[in-house]
Amino acid sequence: MASLQDQLLKAGLVDKTKAGKVKKDKHKQLKQQPKGRLEEDETKRLARLAREEKAARDREINRHRQAELERRAIHAQIQQLVSSNRVDRRGGEATYQFSDEGKIKKLYVTEKLHQQLVRGHLAIVSVDSGYELVPAGVADKIAERDARLVVVNNRRVDDGVDVDDPYAEFQIPDDLMW
Repeated sequence: MASLQDQLLKAGLVDKTKAGKVKKDKHKQLKQQPKGRLEEDETKRLARLAREEKAARDREINRHRQAELERRAIHAQIQQLVSSNRVDRRGGEATYQFSDEGKIKKLYVTEKLHQQLVRGHLAIVSVDSGYELVPAGVADKIAERDARLVVVNNRRVDDGVDVDDPYAEFQIPDDLMW
């Protein structure tokens, strides 16, 4: 008949090093305790330790599962925001160049969309290894969930002229392309 300690070792609830350590600790306590004092049974202590370790492992696994579920929910929200607010850029002949992860990328857009991108009314987001145009407000909502997906979001430029601007009288031509 095997002892409870041997059964716990076979079940994998405790390992040999922990069992040896508990046995050593018990032996030290017995030497230090006066005779006649009762102490907790070794097998009960091993069982309690095994339960505590299992509960800690289960909490960690549940935490990882919950984080994965939250990540998937956020991804689904972003997909829905992009699909319902995407701006059609078909028929574009003008190029809008931007950098993403250290590489220069190019999108073909219409002149109107190009101006909206420059002025900050539209933004570019990266979704499923592609790029989509969305309104700036939607890009802000996406950035709240995952800022890495918003590639270009120019802040809105005020078209008003600053009174103290020394170059106010020198206007930039509208047809100037960089």
